[in-house]
Amino acid sequence: MSIPESQSFFQFKNYTPYPFQEETWDYYHQGYHGLLNAPTGSGKTLSLLLPVIEEYLKNYPEKTRISSIQMIWISPIRALTKEIEQVANQIINFYEIPWKVAVRTGDTTVAERQKMKNNLPQILITTPESLHLLLASKGYYKTFGNLKCLVADEWHELMGSKRAVLLELALSRLKTICPDLRIWGISATIGNMNEAAQVLFGPGLEELKFRMVKANIEKKIEVVSIIPDEIEKFPWHGHLGIKLLGRIIPIIEKSSTSLIFTNVRSQAEIWYQRLLEAAPELAGVLAMHHGSIDKKLRMWVEAALHSEQLKAVVCTSSLDLGVDFRPVETIVQIGSPRGVSRFIQRAGRSGHRPGATSRIYFLPTHSLELVEVAALKNAIKEKQLEDRKPYFRSFDVLIQYLVTLAVSEGFDPRVILEEVRSTFSYESISDEEWQWVLNFIRYGGESLDAYDEFKKVEVEDGLWKVKNRGIAMRHRLSIGTIVSDTMLRVKFMRGGFIGTVEEWFISKMKIGDKFWFAGKPLEFVKLDKLTVYVKKVKISGKAMIPSWQGGRMNLSSQLAKSIRIKLEEAVYGQSKDEEIQVLAPLFEKQQEESIVPKENELLIEKTYSKDGCHVFVYPFEGRFVHEGLSHLLAYRISMLQPISFSIAFTDYGFELLSDQDIPIEDAVDTDIFSANQLYEDINASVNSNEMARRKFRDIANIAGLVFQGFPGKEMSNRHLQSNSALFFDVFSEYDPDNLLLRQAFEEVFEFQLEEDRVRKVLERIESQTIRIMYPKKFTPFSFPILTDRFRERYFGEALEEQIMKMKVQMEN
Repeated sequence: MSIPESQSFFQFKNYTPYPFQEETWDYYHQGYHGLLNAPTGSGKTLSLLLPVIEEYLKNYPEKTRISSIQMIWISPIRALTKEIEQVANQIINFYEIPWKVAVRTGDTTVAERQKMKNNLPQILITTPESLHLLLASKGYYKTFGNLKCLVADEWHELMGSKRAVLLELALSRLKTICPDLRIWGISATIGNMNEAAQVLFGPGLEELKFRMVKANIEKKIEVVSIIPDEIEKFPWHGHLGIKLLGRIIPIIEKSSTSLIFTNVRSQAEIWYQRLLEAAPELAGVLAMHHGSIDKKLRMWVEAALHSEQLKAVVCTSSLDLGVDFRPVETIVQIGSPRGVSRFIQRAGRSGHRPGATSRIYFLPTHSLELVEVAALKNAIKEKQLEDRKPYFRSFDVLIQYLVTLAVSEGFDPRVILEEVRSTFSYESISDEEWQWVLNFIRYGGESLDAYDEFKKVEVEDGLWKVKNRGIAMRHRLSIGTIVSDTMLRVKFMRGGFIGTVEEWFISKMKIGDKFWFAGKPLEFVKLDKLTVYVKKVKISGKAMIPSWQGGRMNLSSQLAKSIRIKLEEAVYGQSKDEEIQVLAPLFEKQQEESIVPKENELLIEKTYSKDGCHVFVYPFEGRFVHEGLSHLLAYRISMLQPISFSIAFTDYGFELLSDQDIPIEDAVDTDIFSANQLYEDINASVNSNEMARRKFRDIANIAGLVFQGFPGKEMSNRHLQSNSALFFDVFSEYDPDNLLLRQAFEEVFEFQLEEDRVRKVLERIESQTIRIMYPKKFTPFSFPILTDRFRERYFGEALEEQIMKMKVQMEN
């Protein structure tokens, strides 16, 4: 199927092409668009780099120099760009063609960007945000006019965010100005592959010359559980992990290189320090990698991994995707990854080559997570991969995009409306909604038309343009959809930058306080504008570690279902899972005090303590769903009897606590778990107005209502929040039909409270048997929820002391 050039390169590399690679080459040369689904480490990159260069060799046998971009490779993370650049350069050098590869991301300097603009590369590796920055440049028609191919790499990762919407809009423009453009997506682990194709290619997929290519390759994954010597009958989140630290060191020692994955950056900081304390001999060969560490340090770690200088790296999702570190032999996952696809992605960082086995060790942070690893093994075996829910009708992104076009060449609304409707996200946009968006960028909408700063776009000869240079500059600095709390740069008093921390963390510190960051012991010297100046010091004993907001991951529905199955097998079946068997003491204790529910049962426990009446409910559906469910049940019970509650929730269940008796029996009899009037009851049960207000901050930022400031002169988080809150209040009172206001409420229900998933859970519960138990004391299942509530009152050693007291009482 392949033409000789690809075969010669494969012979040079001593590779044998897979059938899916030859199939992709063949479809590309026939002019097809496509979506390639293949496991990590199977050679997906070569599947699409080679045919583009082969086509050039076919059309220009004399290897004529072309001074325009031929291929754009979209990468969701910066760490992945280096690998793509290396592979592309290998091919270019092998064929000795006059092509150049360039990388443009948020890390690219102004000088490098200018150089790139004056001498365009033939292969541009970039991000959705940087692609939009190019669309905001004068003459983008010329920049992209001869583009032949765009590849959306790791499309499954982009699809669950507004970054995918950015790419959809960019593609709608490129398809018009690049008549020969072919679009290909690359995806590894995703459940809704057909929907992924529809999102990438738009509603006309059936009429498009399109092919789905699936690699028939079984990726071997070996999962090894690190079993604690003693199973705690009363587990609590985060406690067990560090106790097992000594079990990791031999794994590191016997492997050439290991990646140790944590779910959040603060966890990475803690594990890095604890490993060095336990094994000082790792100094110099142990590193850390996460998104808040300075670019130079991250790039050094990546280079050191490639060159086999490191024994281990403690990391987060910053090294999750696609990066080919061939020396990596072993992966260690600290705690549950909360999803099957994420676990497979991380496992694939080892054995990152065709035919190799990926080995991953699972280290639980509390006993019940052993159920999760058994469930993960089952889900991998059954190929139960998560869907990625796409964003839909994100008007904040559309507003930003239209101003981007107005900043560059200007746009004709009639032409752009047709293009926008060709995307999955905006296929249903009405004429009235389109006119509202146009009015918003031209006049500021109904509420802001008196303020000149919101009149961004003017109409000249039928084209909508931004003519104010100040507005154009601020817009270019604001392009993108990744919004976080204000980041403060951490810098040595005498030396370079270390990375960034969030403003709220520094706000809790005093001058002279000591903390660990990027593996370094630091003292807070001063805060100058948005730069934290520090000096390196010696720290004896414990010190603060930065934490970043929004760190906790949610349990996926696929993994949740496997967990419920494993729980039933634990007590009522003959489980062959080692992890389930070693948990026998915990399950026996649970059975002694209450029950372990079967898959077709919902367990509710009602018990009393000096704090009041506790009702624990165990849907095993993830903390986001439990957040919505707990508020819903609290509201519906209060309709039966005036009562107030305290609420706590984890991935396994939730607690309602009141100083009055909770009539859960009457509530169950009145169909408290009915899916009827779900939207109305959730809206009444939670402070949706306040949740939407917080969500609106991000929407206001993306839509350009709030400017974060110029580089080095960024606005404080408090200032940004107050500005966005002011807009929220003005729109709520004077412009209730504002599309951005409506979007804030929709995103709260869709992505934070997961209304659709809550509905499915309620429908499942309606078909289950509800078992209400009355344990005399707290059970192993309720204990993790209790301790999560305790975190609001205690932390550090105080938390551990309180929890140990409770454990002693329950065990006696």
